[in-house]
Order: sequence, then structure tokens, then C-alpha cells
Amino acid sequence: MKVFATLLLSVSLYGSYRIPPPKPPADRTAAKRPARKGGQWYFAENGHAVYCYGPVRFLPQAEGGLQRVATFCQGDKNMVPLKD
Repeated sequence: MKVFATLLLSVSLYGSYRIPPPKPPADRTAAKRPARKGGQWYFAENGHAVYCYGPVRFLPQAEGGLQRVATFCQGDKNMVPLKD
């Protein structure tokens, strides 16, 4: 009985020190998301913030004035009117 208890204790102690340390969790969202290249946030005329990659342009309006627009915005919009 004493030999069996010693054998059981030695086997349990042998396996306990070989447990590898836990790995830090991997950030999988950063790997899937493409990096932003040269964009900037703008305040649109409708009150929303938009992220655009292109330059800001001035377009002529029908009334004779100029409208400031951001170009190549995120999503399906090519131009977004900006609030001054």
C-alpha cells in the first residue's frame, strides 16, 4: 500500500510541473481588418462623421456659390458635402 501511494504521488507530481503557461489571447480582429491609408475624418452636412481618403474639393452650385465636398469616402459614397 505504501509503495502504491508513493508511485501515485510521484506520477502526479511528475505531470504537474510540465503544464505550459497559458498563451495570451490573440487579437483576431486586427488581422482581418485592413490598415487605413491616408484617410481623415470629416463632419458631413447631414451631421454625421465620415471617413474619406481623397482630397477636399470645392464644387460650383447652381445658385452661384461653392460647395465644399470630401471625396472617396468610406462606404458607397464618392463625394460627401461638408459642414463649414
